[in-house]
Amino acid sequence: MTSSPDIQPVSVVPSEEFVQLFSRTQRRIYLHILGQVGNPTDADEVLQETNVVIWSKFDRFELGTNFIAWTFQIANFEVLKFRDRRRSSRLVFSEDVIEAIAEESEESQDDLDLRRAALGECLGKLRAKDRELIQTRYAPGNKGKDVADVLGRPSNSVYQSIGRIRKTLFECINRRLSAEGVR
Repeated sequence: MTSSPDIQPVSVVPSEEFVQLFSRTQRRIYLHILGQVGNPTDADEVLQETNVVIWSKFDRFELGTNFIAWTFQIANFEVLKFRDRRRSSRLVFSEDVIEAIAEESEESQDDLDLRRAALGECLGKLRAKDRELIQTRYAPGNKGKDVADVLGRPSNSVYQSIGRIRKTLFECINRRLSAEGVR
């Protein structure tokens, strides 16, 4: 009786770069899906399915190519599958409408990235106390009244300050984008 050598399956794991890309893009993928399904709970479900596919196909992604475009394509297919499963719902969009929404979402991503970068730079230019006020106000779970209580300031004073800072940020972002030739 001859024994065959133990054959161990080759374990293929994603590269560190892939894992970083995957982690950094979760919010963008979620927002892309949410724009197509319109319901946060449904978007969570589709994101989970999308992530399963992304992870199962990691070896097909070519590092150096557009990760977002690749994941958005997968997400688009998962949205279509989700819609097929939900055909019994009252509101069903045609494939053309879903495709148009998906294309619009993809096209707006570059603009949103530029706006986020400009916002980061403009936040850095604010006075420290204004930046702290904005960061406190927009931290998850905070509301204007809560911030006013924490700061020991009247609510209307906080709202006026936030309004002034938001206007300053808006103007700064628009100047940065205009300088870069973005609409």
